[in-house]
Amino acid sequence: MRFEEKQDLDIVMNRLFTPYEERVPVVQKIMEAMMAEGIIKDPQEIVNDHIAFRTMGVPQLGVASFEKIFLHYGYTKKDYFHFEGKKLNAWWYAPPEEKYPRIFISELRVGDLSQAAQEIIRKYTEEVPTDPVDDLDLNKAEEVGHFFEKPLWSLPTYADYQKLSEESEYAAWVIYNRYYLNHYTISVHALKEGFNTLEEFNAFLENKGVRLNTAGGKIKTSPDGLLAQSSTVADMVMATFKDGEKVEIPGSYLEFAERRVLPEFQHLNSKDIKREHLRDGFETGNADKIFESTFSSQTSKKA
Repeated sequence: MRFEEKQDLDIVMNRLFTPYEERVPVVQKIMEAMMAEGIIKDPQEIVNDHIAFRTMGVPQLGVASFEKIFLHYGYTKKDYFHFEGKKLNAWWYAPPEEKYPRIFISELRVGDLSQAAQEIIRKYTEEVPTDPVDDLDLNKAEEVGHFFEKPLWSLPTYADYQKLSEESEYAAWVIYNRYYLNHYTISVHALKEGFNTLEEFNAFLENKGVRLNTAGGKIKTSPDGLLAQSSTVADMVMATFKDGEKVEIPGSYLEFAERRVLPEFQHLNSKDIKREHLRDGFETGNADKIFESTFSSQTSKKA
């Protein structure tokens, strides 16, 4: 997924994808399989439905800090979501132009965790005394792009990572991975006929040996039946912790979305369907299970 870098936002987006593609081997595997099958001729043909980030909900970080970047580049803040069991807040952001993906940013409600977990998190996040986005020149796209790869706080010890995992696997993921791109999303409905429903595309993926997240079923569907989502199980990455210990942990993953035509546009010919005719936004129930793509309940399952 690459942009031509005609605008600053193109540069920022491309800088996000470089480390992501290096750390998520399943992306290349799927791209090659799609080209071999004739679904696409080039990865540039893929429509990116949305990208997602995870953050820590502490005063100087979290969504209030992170969103400043995308609001500066013309994104519009939309709906709020709350995930009670996972102790998360989230919002989605609409892009300034259709060629750009929607953005979904979540944050951990750190204050809702145990005192022990809060102390571990603050031990690292307090190394960042002020909002780091305020130190960026948001008009310098290369500087902003580099920010997504910036460590922010020091590497955790493996013991701290394990302790956080016991209470919140989301917290453990963020304490190590920080602002790495969590996932991007292929718009399945934009693919050629025969592969443009999740049922068909998932069957294609599994036939190629791709493991799918089964939390809530392989396909998670909104109550209105107009938004269906699935995802791969996160690729495991070799992590080096502060104490030098090397352990494989969940990295990022790839999502797939099928947005269906809204009832008031059902009369339109398929060739006339545009983005505004499709179900927009997100769904709490779907997203809740997609989060689990990085959880041990999925990553520890045998293929």
